[in-house]
Amino acid sequence: VQLQASGGGLVQAGGSLRLSCEASGTTDSIVFMAWHRQAPGKERELVAAITRYGSTNYANSAKGRFTMSRDNAKNIVSLQMNSLEVEDTAVYYCKAIYDGNVYWGQGTLVTVSS
Repeated sequence: VQLQASGGGLVQAGGSLRLSCEASGTTDSIVFMAWHRQAPGKERELVAAITRYGSTNYANSAKGRFTMSRDNAKNIVSLQMNSLEVEDTAVYYCKAIYDGNVYWGQGTLVTVSS
């Protein structure tokens, strides 16, 4: 399974960005996909996750601002990020759990300026 993330960039505080992650290498619907992020000098942390059936889970910092969705037919997940804050600046990584293995995308940089 390969994961290709896109959609990062530079945005002002209060703005929005939409990240996407496409999984290839399988025609199966991947059971679990998630977004993590890693800010400079900090550990990687979970931002949001979604199951094959659409059940979502969000970090407290993301609740009410971020929305994760998926297209099972295309194995694409998206992360709509609104009301972005400077503290959201990080490299965002897509993750998939499939057939007992964990796969990571290459990361996409999100920079929020004040």
